[in-house]
Amino acid sequence: MFPKWFDNWNRDNPTNIFGPAIAVGIAGSAVFVAAMIVAWGQPFATASQQTGPRGTGMHVQEFVSDLAIYPDVDGYVTSEPVLPTAGSQLAGDALEGVPPSLANVTVENYERLVEAMRSWTGIPDLLEPGNESYQTQVAYSMIEMTQNINQNWAAHVQANAEVGVTCYTCHRGQPVPNNVWFNTRGMDEDGWIGVNANTRGWPAIQNRVTMVSNYTSLPSDYLQHYLLLNEEGGYNPIVVHDLASRVENMPGDPLIQQTERTYAFMNYFSNSLGVNCVFCHNSRAFYDPSQVTPQWATASLGIIMVQEQLEQYILPLQDVLPAERLGPIYADVPKMACRTCHQGEQQPLNGLNVIRNWPELAVVDGEPDYSAFE
Repeated sequence: MFPKWFDNWNRDNPTNIFGPAIAVGIAGSAVFVAAMIVAWGQPFATASQQTGPRGTGMHVQEFVSDLAIYPDVDGYVTSEPVLPTAGSQLAGDALEGVPPSLANVTVENYERLVEAMRSWTGIPDLLEPGNESYQTQVAYSMIEMTQNINQNWAAHVQANAEVGVTCYTCHRGQPVPNNVWFNTRGMDEDGWIGVNANTRGWPAIQNRVTMVSNYTSLPSDYLQHYLLLNEEGGYNPIVVHDLASRVENMPGDPLIQQTERTYAFMNYFSNSLGVNCVFCHNSRAFYDPSQVTPQWATASLGIIMVQEQLEQYILPLQDVLPAERLGPIYADVPKMACRTCHQGEQQPLNGLNVIRNWPELAVVDGEPDYSAFE
C-alpha cells in the first residue's frame, strides 16, 4: 500500500508511541488543573491586604498556611504586669542602678522587665547592680528610645492596631541586632573614599555588588545619605530626576545619580518589608503624590522616626561602644533602619502585640498605665 522507501524508513526508524502519549497526558492534566483553579479559585486559603483603590489590583497576598509560621515569635518572652498596690515600692527608691526612665516603676514590675530584657537581648547580666559595662550604659539609652517610639511615634508603630516595640523587636535574643548598618563612604582632603582608599567620587559608592546595595550596582550609601544629617545640618531630600527627556538641568535640580540613590533606598524598603512598589505607590502614577496608598504615609513617618532615633539615641553611643563593636571601615556606631525592626516582614513579628504587657516601656516620663489589667 505504501511506497517501499516509506516501509523501509518506518522499519529503520521505529517510534515509541508511549513517550508522546505520556507527555500529552501530563500536559492535558496541567491544563485541566489550571482550568479548575481559574473556575473554582485558589485551593489554598490566602489573606491579602488592600494597598490601593479597589479594582486596581493593588494588594499584597499571603498564604494563610504561611502566616502561622513565624519562629521568631516563639522566642518572645512576656508576662502580665503585677498591679501596684498602696504599699508597692518604686524601683528608683528601693534599688540601685535603676535607669531614670524606669524610676517610677514598682520593684516587682522592674525586676519582671529586667528579666525579660535579658532574654530579649541575650545579655544575662544586663542592668545587674554594680555592673558598669558599656552594655548597661547602652541599655539606658535604648530604654529611653523604646519609650519614645511607643509614646511619640504611635502613628507608625501602631498604625493599624496596638503593636508597639520592645527590645525583642530588633534584638531577637541577640546582643547585637541583625540588619544594622555602617557608613560606606567617608571624606578626606581629596574627596570621597568608598570601600578603600583607591576609589573616590561616585565610583567609590556605586558599581560594586554588595550586600548593602542589595546585591545590585546601585549606590551603597543611601542610608547614610538620607538618614543622617548632612553638612548643612539638614536631611537630604529623596528625589528623582526630571521625567521629561532632554530636560535642561538647573542648579540644584536632582540628577540621575540622585535617582539611582533613591531607587537603592526604595529597593531597601521592599526588601525590609517583604513588599513591592505598589505597597506604597500607584504603579499607574508613581510620581503623583495624590495617588499614593495609606502605607506611603506610614512609611514616610517611619523615615522621620528613624532619623530622630539615630540622632538622639544611636549616634551619641559612638564614644560608649568598644572598638570591636564599631564599623569595620570608618569605626562608626552600628545604626538602625527599617530592616532592623521589620526583618523582611510587613509588620515586625507579623504584627505581634509586644507592648500590651509592658506599660513600663510605653511612656517616657510618667507612671505606667496598668488600667487594662484591673
